[in-house]
Amino acid sequence: MTAPGRGRAPSRRALLTAAVATPAAGLTGVLGADGPDPDAAVRSEDGKAPGGPPDGGGGRTGTEPPVPAGDPEAPFLPQFPMEGLVTDEYAYRHPESGDARLSHDWVVTSGSLFAQWAIGWTGVPDGDAPGPGPGPHTGSSVFRLVTRRRDFGDSTVRCRVFLKPPGATGRTPARDWDGGHLWLRYRSAQELYALSFRRRDGTVVLKRKHPTPGRPVGEEGVYTTLATADHALDYGRWHQVAASASRCRGDGVRIVLTLDGRTVLDTEDRTPGRLTAAGGVGLRGDNTEMAFFGFTARNHTGSRRHAEPPAEGTPR
Repeated sequence: MTAPGRGRAPSRRALLTAAVATPAAGLTGVLGADGPDPDAAVRSEDGKAPGGPPDGGGGRTGTEPPVPAGDPEAPFLPQFPMEGLVTDEYAYRHPESGDARLSHDWVVTSGSLFAQWAIGWTGVPDGDAPGPGPGPHTGSSVFRLVTRRRDFGDSTVRCRVFLKPPGATGRTPARDWDGGHLWLRYRSAQELYALSFRRRDGTVVLKRKHPTPGRPVGEEGVYTTLATADHALDYGRWHQVAASASRCRGDGVRIVLTLDGRTVLDTEDRTPGRLTAAGGVGLRGDNTEMAFFGFTARNHTGSRRHAEPPAEGTPR
């Protein structure tokens, strides 16, 4: 296999071919089974191929703070190195440690984020917390990934995702909600919209998470289901996931989920406590090995934004 040039990801065709040809190989085999088609590299919407930072590393080590987000009107187009650890739960919990791997773009509050062929990857999920640097444990049976940027108000998120069938660990027994989920308007771990695009039970679900009434701030929130539908994506294949949140009449929030070009959820949140303010976006995985590429987030032109909270895990 010939290694691709820096910053070049394999083509969707090559990845699909590898996934079909090696169904039992795991994502490590799938992502490394074939080199890219040099004439059809995966490119982001602005025509630039995803790639790593100038030094080729997955993130910054130590206490150096991340690069500021910049213009909120600019699209979010994260880049990955060709391979290696990008950031993880250890860095979130120990941001001032000299061996913490920090990312300019991402915060992982649980689990680990790796790059393989310039594609984001959870690694093989297990139930043990990761330590400093690449190690034997990923902790990605509980995978929580959110942007450092928190200025996404009326916005659209798109990416391609690849999921293996969900498993279980001693820490995380099998649950109906195991699978892949997308976050919108992430204000905190207690306040966000979660769109489940592939659950173990074959449903797609939109939920709003909010703080528990009468409980201390920072305590685990509760979920309210806003919409459901039956739509089971195939495992072991790449799928296009797109979701948007936008204001609608009466200061409601309209949320749309599209899978492989088909709208599967389209609902308005008019419940008390609906999330009208801007926040982060991200991905969640439960007991599921997941890879993704082409992740973009764009605020709608002229959209209204409210003040955003500080990014979680930002070094002080």
